Amino acid sequence: VVKEKNRMGECPVWEERENALVYVDINSQKVCRWSPLTNEVQSVSVDARVGSVALRQCGGYVIALGTRFAFLDWDTQVVTTILELEQDKPHNRFNDGKVDPKGRFFAGTMAEETAPGVRVRQQGALYTLFPDHSVIKQLDHLDISNGLDWSLDHRTFFHIDSLAYAVHAFSYDVRTGNIACPKLLYHLEKEEKMPDGMCIDAEGKLWVACIDGGRVIRIDPETGKRIQTVRLPTPRITSCCFGGKDYSEMYVTSAYDGLDEATLAKEPQAGEIFKITGLGVKGIPQNFYAA
Repeated sequence: VVKEKNRMGECPVWEERENALVYVDINSQKVCRWSPLTNEVQSVSVDARVGSVALRQCGGYVIALGTRFAFLDWDTQVVTTILELEQDKPHNRFNDGKVDPKGRFFAGTMAEETAPGVRVRQQGALYTLFPDHSVIKQLDHLDISNGLDWSLDHRTFFHIDSLAYAVHAFSYDVRTGNIACPKLLYHLEKEEKMPDGMCIDAEGKLWVACIDGGRVIRIDPETGKRIQTVRLPTPRITSCCFGGKDYSEMYVTSAYDGLDEATLAKEPQAGEIFKITGLGVKGIPQNFYAA
């Protein structure tokens, strides 16, 4: 549905009040908004790689870029820094993020490659930004903090550390926002490659984007089993969310960075955004950052 190609399209969020899909292109340092009504993509350029975007209750967005949390005012295109983190880690940047059921923004970091295929391990962490702008570190020694969401009863937090090739479930205290007691939920099969972004549906099942696996998979957190696979026409599938007027459509982002010229010639849709219909299941609205 979005032909404008992204180097590293990520973190799609359906914004009901704008009837639009908001997402980032990490490597182009842009926050983007696509209207299905006009088919127009608008974007705001920022001064660092932007890993995630989420909706703010009072309008505009909260973003995680470079190693800082910030607000983005869409109309003025002004970015206001809230807090700088990890200034001792020059190769780190924020990656995926999402707002919890109480309006707190969870986002994690990762080490960038210093050369192709070379990355310092276990440099990432997962943070929670509270509505009063205070921050706590939830997890440490992560490789690539990635896809995240919460169970429908708000008792479980799901999280992906991509280089573990797995989805983990944590107990979650909705009152405090604290997570604890990690358990392995699902380890990806070889052909599924690496887990990236993730979202939950209205039946409480998880959808995981498989980067380099060219698919999204549906996992049942009760059984830890994969129950569905949807293949997409390009390999670097990065993230997914539900949207549309009744949240029955799934939007899937992709990337073309990391593909060589020969592969790009064979993969003309790399970096585009796709819409999956007919899944027979709906998603749930995104939470708003409560400040």
